[in-house]
Amino acid sequence: MLQHDSHAVLSSPNGQADNRCIMRLVDVVRHFPNGEVTAVNQISLSIAEGEYIAIMGPSGCGKSTLLNLMGAIDQPTSGTILFREQPLSKLPSLDRFRSSAIGFVFQAFHLLPTLTAIENVQVAMFVKPWRVKERVERAKHLLDTVGMSHRLNALPNRLSIGERQRVAIARALANEPSILLADEPTGNLDSRNGAEVLKLFKQIHLRKMTLVVITHSDEVSKEADRIIYLKDGKIDREVIQRPQTA
Repeated sequence: MLQHDSHAVLSSPNGQADNRCIMRLVDVVRHFPNGEVTAVNQISLSIAEGEYIAIMGPSGCGKSTLLNLMGAIDQPTSGTILFREQPLSKLPSLDRFRSSAIGFVFQAFHLLPTLTAIENVQVAMFVKPWRVKERVERAKHLLDTVGMSHRLNALPNRLSIGERQRVAIARALANEPSILLADEPTGNLDSRNGAEVLKLFKQIHLRKMTLVVITHSDEVSKEADRIIYLKDGKIDREVIQRPQTA
């Protein structure tokens, strides 16, 4: 495993951004509230297309804030975040960016309690100009992919915790996102269900999906191409486990 400069970015010999880079953060800062707390402090980071990154560090080090900034749930106090070299601040609609380019998987699942598994997955598709039949067929396919074809019509309170997370992963993939962002996806799961989620993430990564996963788990991080360790809102160090190839 190779340790890397904490401010390394993908670049070509002429200094231009590498065309493999899907997301780039440049000197990103996020203050809370009234500038008294710096959750993210001068982070510069590039993420390659198809890369699997794990972000680790102690509680309160800025991991979730960083993930929210990448997913445009939050906006930086200063610095720039670029998606395929387009600054997020210049995009005409961050809502459209989130709904089309980003898939979110949360520790707490966030399934709508009054909707069935297949309906929860379809909710994410309403921003697409797809017909009802197309939405239903895609939702069925995604739920089958995550091993939930037998629970299509179950409400969340009738699902186990592991089943809820699998539905949440299917929902995150509903709009064919470019990046999957996951915040402690195995945090509420036992070892067996956690292993099933890791297996799903590995399958997703094999399809060239870009993954960024926040975790405290060594079992999760060892599957990543690169581990980024945060400390006090900054990148403390990086470990490359599987170097990206051109």
